[in-house]
Amino acid sequence: MLVFQYGRSFTVRPGIERMSQQPEVTTISPEPMAPPIMGPIVADPARQKAAGGTPQNPNHGHGPQRIPHWLERAELFLRVLLRMYIGIAVAYVPWSHLFWDQNPLFTRFPSLSVYAAHGAVRGLISGLGLLNLWIAFRDAVRHRDG
Repeated sequence: MLVFQYGRSFTVRPGIERMSQQPEVTTISPEPMAPPIMGPIVADPARQKAAGGTPQNPNHGHGPQRIPHWLERAELFLRVLLRMYIGIAVAYVPWSHLFWDQNPLFTRFPSLSVYAAHGAVRGLISGLGLLNLWIAFRDAVRHRDG
């Protein structure tokens, strides 16, 4: 017979004991770990000796690399364009006869189409589209000077 007591181990079958569902407590070592040594990746040990034999930092003397300005601008352009497209589509769809009134989802579930036909629901969905347009416009204006 299986008896479960919270916080204690229990036996399923003779010889097989399961542990309780309490979380495991672990200790944290007070010693900090040493940082990893950066160096050239060389698969062949003979090549490593020919390369100098000691690991070196490949970014020695250089600061952190920055993303190029043109790439940041391209990403901003694509992000704004996508948000504007989605915003226009979501704002337009609830008022479209083809996409909203003849939607296969609404024709399959008539009780859902009753709620979708309300102007408040259409307005809420259009409001989400306008919100998406506002976010795209705000991103474009905020980052225009870059």
